[in-house]
Amino acid sequence: MSLFVGSCVAMVTPFTEDGVNYEALDKAIEFQISQGTDALLACGTTGEPSTMTQQEKRDVIRFTVEQAKGRLPVIAGVGGNNTAEVVRASKEAEELGVDALLAVNPYYNKTNARGLIEHYRAISDAVSIPIIVYNVPSRTNYNITPEALLELSKLKNIKAIKEASGNIAQVLEMYRLCGDVLDIYSGNDDMVVPLLAAGGKGVISVVANVAPADTHRMVESFMEGNLQESLELQLKLMPLVKALFCEVNPIPVKTAMNLMGFNMGPLRLPLTDMAENNLEFLKQQMKEYGLI
Repeated sequence: MSLFVGSCVAMVTPFTEDGVNYEALDKAIEFQISQGTDALLACGTTGEPSTMTQQEKRDVIRFTVEQAKGRLPVIAGVGGNNTAEVVRASKEAEELGVDALLAVNPYYNKTNARGLIEHYRAISDAVSIPIIVYNVPSRTNYNITPEALLELSKLKNIKAIKEASGNIAQVLEMYRLCGDVLDIYSGNDDMVVPLLAAGGKGVISVVANVAPADTHRMVESFMEGNLQESLELQLKLMPLVKALFCEVNPIPVKTAMNLMGFNMGPLRLPLTDMAENNLEFLKQQMKEYGLI
């Protein structure tokens, strides 16, 4: 059984000058649920976990689980390049009540194929909830191949992959090798429909922060067999997606949510405010989409 079918939003974490704004986080959670979002991801890349303390991440995950109240699955981002720390964070997230974990493969101190398997084996052995592998070579400079995914799929708790390589041929091969035991989710908002056509079950999305209903419906309509509606929604979202990635994520999406009145607060260094020309481009696309 799939963890979810549809749109999982990779949530932005709202900051104040000295902590997390839980009132704003609650508002964002309720907005997502009201718009039909199918799952919540706390402390994924979009949530700026790299600049959060352990306590902040723990509290954000706990708060998200508590506020979701079982209305939809909650996934915790726990990835990192220190296996022991990822295992600790994974066990903690399970104790906090999340439904699944999202773990990016090790980066910077990159491993080899054997190390990749052993990294995920250590996580899998430490918990009893589903694990979503995250393949994002543009950030990690390491691509999880279909053959490597086949080996990972043999680990007891590896149940899905967030695939952000942008390579549909690779996704097709992953589905051919592992589609009977693993779910595939798009990690690219501009390639959701192609990935669904390659056997995918949905998207873990950035654009869903600002356009949750359309992102949800894009997947839902595809699953209902209404391929034309799904394609039209993908095409409608494309200019907005382009604007949300005109600078490194999550700079534009956090800016967009602030423009929409969600009070997401500041970015944390090393992330900085958008360049003026990119900000104007973002505002233009948001206006054309009807968001502001």
